[in-house]
Amino acid sequence: MLDRLKEDLKQQIIEQLNLEEVTPADIDEDKPLFHSSGLGLDSIDALELIVMLEKYYGIEVLEPQESRRAFKSISSMADYIREIKPGRY
Repeated sequence: MLDRLKEDLKQQIIEQLNLEEVTPADIDEDKPLFHSSGLGLDSIDALELIVMLEKYYGIEVLEPQESRRAFKSISSMADYIREIKPGRY
């Protein structure tokens, strides 16, 4: 079954980070976002993801530990959004 939130997150990450050579199908939702086995994102990208969560989902990530947990993978981001905004996604 297609998870609309995860697909939206993939598309938003591609657009927000200008990943021109990447498609949503290229992003494994369970691979780490900040490791070379996944997208290989860096700390600047993490700031962009924080902005993205606030812009699209109205979620402010204030604690570094919270962001590390939320931004492990597409799946963890979706879980985090659903935890913060239950019933909306």
